[in-house]
Amino acid sequence: MDKRIFWGTVIYVLSIGFVLGFMYHILNTWGVTTKIYFLSALVLMLFSGMFGYIFVSTILAPAKRLDKNLSHLTKEILHELNIPLATIQANTKLIARKLDDQKSLDRIDRIDASSKRLERLYQELAYSIKKELQPIEKETFDLKKVLEERIEVFEAFDRNSFNMDVKNYMVRADKIGFEKVIDNILMNAMKYSSKDTPITLSHTQNILSISDRGVGMSETELLKIYERYYQADSSKQGEGIGLALVKSYCDSEGIDIQIKSEKNQGTTVSLDLKKIVLH
Repeated sequence: MDKRIFWGTVIYVLSIGFVLGFMYHILNTWGVTTKIYFLSALVLMLFSGMFGYIFVSTILAPAKRLDKNLSHLTKEILHELNIPLATIQANTKLIARKLDDQKSLDRIDRIDASSKRLERLYQELAYSIKKELQPIEKETFDLKKVLEERIEVFEAFDRNSFNMDVKNYMVRADKIGFEKVIDNILMNAMKYSSKDTPITLSHTQNILSISDRGVGMSETELLKIYERYYQADSSKQGEGIGLALVKSYCDSEGIDIQIKSEKNQGTTVSLDLKKIVLH
């Protein structure tokens, strides 16, 4: 425990004890009447309020200054990171226009893909920092378009194929957070299934379902699936926090999430979007 908080608490408790003792002395000396009681209580409330304000201000002032400085520093760092990223993207486009051999164009494409990945990481970093400092504003977006964009990113891994049956569907939510949810679900689907099996995305009656034909999970594993750092298969790369973050986001947005799985048959993650649909 912080020593300042400890000694501040001790002083505050002793001060209140002193005032209570003083009140008791007055009440015993003058006699207990309604008027004296309320006057004494008023004195206690005023004293407690003034001391409490000073106490809280003293304790929280350094933390507020730290938050302000941290916010300013992170904004500067993110701004500086964005400049070289934009430079890389602009120059790869210019170079690509002057090249005519396929091998060089393929290399430029890989650089461009990597820069887009860095841009995404930059956006997620900025999002995570902003989320800690202030509430995230909700955005209106098309579910189909977001899913197409996220699928395009994962198709670059040249692994599983994707089958999508989703129509245009407008929702209002924390967009970047929602994209991270989809990314985590798709990444798990790819990680725990053979690359020659498809991943299916479908949307019916406000329910978005993402299914794979992977290794699946037992009932015991399903009970632990939202636990932070839990991994059903420790041999797979990852930190075991993806679904914990997914569940946290869904709870905050009012999205009911259901996971159905069967060993060696695959897994289906269903998101009920009725509370974020734009009517």
